[in-house]
Amino acid sequence: MRRLCSVVILIAFAISANAGDPDILDDFLVPPGIDINSVTRQYFTFTGLRDMQRVNYTGKTESIVRRVTKKIFPALEGLGVSVSRTFYPPLSITPPHYHPRSSELLVALDGPLEISFIDTRNKLFVQTLQAGDLFVIPRGLIHFVNYTRGDCGGGTMGIFGSANPGTVTLGSTLFESGIKADLLAKSLQNR
Repeated sequence: MRRLCSVVILIAFAISANAGDPDILDDFLVPPGIDINSVTRQYFTFTGLRDMQRVNYTGKTESIVRRVTKKIFPALEGLGVSVSRTFYPPLSITPPHYHPRSSELLVALDGPLEISFIDTRNKLFVQTLQAGDLFVIPRGLIHFVNYTRGDCGGGTMGIFGSANPGTVTLGSTLFESGIKADLLAKSLQNR
C-alpha cells in the first residue's frame, strides 16, 4: 500500500511538473464583463506590430522587442500561444535571458544572426541563421542573439508555447534586484 501511494504521488508530481497553460473548456475565453455573444472577428485580431516597421535604430546597441502576450492581446488567454517581434539595429544583441514557462521557436526574418543557448550541462550551442531559418530554444534555457550584420538592421519572430512565457534577463535580474554586491561577487567567483 505504501509503495502504491508513493507511485501515485510521483505520477501526480510528474504530471503537474510538465503542465503548460491550463486547458480551457470553451472554444475561447473572454475577459470578465464581456458578453461572449458580442465578440466579433476584431477580438481575434492584433495590429500592434504594424508600427514596428518604423523603428528608429539610431544609437541603439540592444534589440528592440515587442511581446504579444495575453496581457495586451486577451484573445490569447487559454490558447497556449504568444509571439514576440524583435528588431536588431546593426551589430546589436539581445542580452542573455530565459523564458521560465515556454520553449521558443525563433524565425529569422533577416540574416545573418547568431543565436546561442546554454544547456544544463553548461554546453554552449551556437548557430548562424539566415533569413527563413528556424531555431528552437528549449524552455528555461539561457539564450541570446548577436546580430552580426553591420550595414542594416534585421528582425526575428519568436513563437512561444504559452500565452505568458515570461522573460528573465540575467543582467537586470542579478545586478538590479537588490542583491548585496559582496554576496553577488562571492557567488559569481564560486563555480
